[in-house]
Amino acid sequence: MTNKFETDSISRLLLKQAIPATVGILVMSLNMIVDTIFVGRWINVLAIAAITVVLPIAFLISSIGMGIGVGGSSIISRALGEKKFDKAYNVFGNQISLTTSLSLLFIILGTYFSLPLLKLFGANGEIIEPAKEYFNTIVYGVPFLAFAMMGNPVIRAVGKPNYAMLTLVIPSIVNVVLDIILIKVLNLGMYGAGLATSIAYGISGLFVLWFFLSKNNELKIIPKYFFINIPILKEIVALGGVSIVRQGVISILVIILNYSLYKYGGEISISIFGIINRVTMFALSPVLGVTQAFLPIAGFNIGAKNALRVKKTIWKSIIFGTTIASVVFIFILIFPTQLVKIFTTDEELIKLAPKALVTTFLAIPIISVQLIGSAYFQAAGKALPALLLTLLKQGFCLIPLVYFLPKFFGVNGVWMSFAIGDVLSTLITYVFLHRALKLDLKYEN
Repeated sequence: MTNKFETDSISRLLLKQAIPATVGILVMSLNMIVDTIFVGRWINVLAIAAITVVLPIAFLISSIGMGIGVGGSSIISRALGEKKFDKAYNVFGNQISLTTSLSLLFIILGTYFSLPLLKLFGANGEIIEPAKEYFNTIVYGVPFLAFAMMGNPVIRAVGKPNYAMLTLVIPSIVNVVLDIILIKVLNLGMYGAGLATSIAYGISGLFVLWFFLSKNNELKIIPKYFFINIPILKEIVALGGVSIVRQGVISILVIILNYSLYKYGGEISISIFGIINRVTMFALSPVLGVTQAFLPIAGFNIGAKNALRVKKTIWKSIIFGTTIASVVFIFILIFPTQLVKIFTTDEELIKLAPKALVTTFLAIPIISVQLIGSAYFQAAGKALPALLLTLLKQGFCLIPLVYFLPKFFGVNGVWMSFAIGDVLSTLITYVFLHRALKLDLKYEN
């Protein structure tokens, strides 16, 4: 499949890569939405707030695997484009070693410091107990999630997007089924929700392990490559650090966000954000799918030194993503109340959440420039600009906005911050991308 990255039409490649990536993200997002619906309707409103607090901690830990996966897959894509197969194997072996050791270390630390960690991330008042019960249950599945997040982009890098999709689809289906059994039928409450999620994470990690042990593809798990190679380690960390640091900044944002929400709007505002977050993940899944499709195609052609195809991949990805995001925005603008009612029957939530939802989505149509722009630098192996642009929205824009705007506009200032952050980060990313296209892509086709 990988040789087709330099021969097939860009539009066809993007669709072939984006559709399974989108389906996988959609199903995973749908799984989180169903989780929120189940706990909101079968437990209580506080359960939504508890999940909103806990999941960023789990994703922070699993982001180690995701960062190693994204960084390593960028190197693997370019290595395959350059026909350097031994390097690709070396990178993959080092990815496995890093993900396994670091995720286990962080799980031990996370378990030991669970209560202070939960409080740091906004578990205040009545949220603490359900958050603690949920966290202490899902923490054992997080190493499997980290391994799955490492393997997912690598599977796409070797040209098997359908299997990458299945790493997200299979555990999501399992989680929904277990939610019904453990929460509704057995009435296990937050423990049941956590247990279902933890088992689903385990299945995801085991599926990735099965793929690399049994499938006939460019990469397999070979123990001799597990030994750390320092130059490769530095390259993985330089690029993978982008995703890890990004998730770290998102975690800081969540801390400040939950602080502002609790201070200016109480527990109900954290529940509102929980709903907005789930809608955002689901609604933007196709745009994220296009971004994931972009990375291996751009990375391979950068390695093959085909500037024309790189440029075409950038602009067609932006056009696809912008069209999808615009349709999503129009839908949310028309049906905000109906979307909120899917999650809850609570009258206060139904009254307050729709306006907040629309406000946070005001600048969504333009975000593809931001996503594809930062992804280009990652695909090209340019760690510093990739890091800066990846941190742009959550770090440089949203963190100060979320902290200061509520001082003047109350909880509405939190919702306004998202649209303002999108506009600022998109404009800055466009400037960086435009300059890169002029200066970087000068080699012969």
